[in-house]
Amino acid sequence: MKILVSAGPTREYFDSVRFITNASSGRMGYAIAREAARAGHEVTLVSGPVALKAPPGVTLVPVTTAEQMADACKRAFRQADAAVMAAAVCDERPTDPARLKKPKRSGRQRVVLESTEDIAAALGRRKGRRLLIGFAMEDHDGLRHAEAKLRKKKCDLIVLNGLDSLGGNKAVVALFSSESGWSEPMAGTKTSIARLIVRRIEALAAGR
Repeated sequence: MKILVSAGPTREYFDSVRFITNASSGRMGYAIAREAARAGHEVTLVSGPVALKAPPGVTLVPVTTAEQMADACKRAFRQADAAVMAAAVCDERPTDPARLKKPKRSGRQRVVLESTEDIAAALGRRKGRRLLIGFAMEDHDGLRHAEAKLRKKKCDLIVLNGLDSLGGNKAVVALFSSESGWSEPMAGTKTSIARLIVRRIEALAAGR
């Protein structure tokens, strides 16, 4: 299969230096890309800024902002059989970023934000028979929120994880699909979890 994987955070700039981001390390997305390539699949990895090397045999497309990630994912998805949206894309960006670094000012500063594009939902609207795997990171009501995201984004499978997995090499996840319902929680290294996710993708593809 040709598999698209997104990974890492995005950066949304206030000016030429300062930006909004999050604590995503990209480790889960990179692990999925690596395990998919090891399984013989053709992998395109669209990655935000991370301190990780591209896995062997993977085509890396580096991006910085949510808009760049959306454009790169849409291009790669045209030729893909499946997409795994593991990136932690910023939900908002400053509406009027300054071209140059702003000088420090005292007192409160007002920043107006606007929503970034929901990349998984955009792919879901055009996926046809292709597979779409989403991720949900939640700190409360995780099962309900993840199920709602699966339906809204038209995902075939969604991976629920928590804040404890940020930045580390281990995670606890649960998988949900409309056909199979919820899996039991799975704990392990991100490599071992990535291997399970790749196998689940292969099973979903075989059932098409």
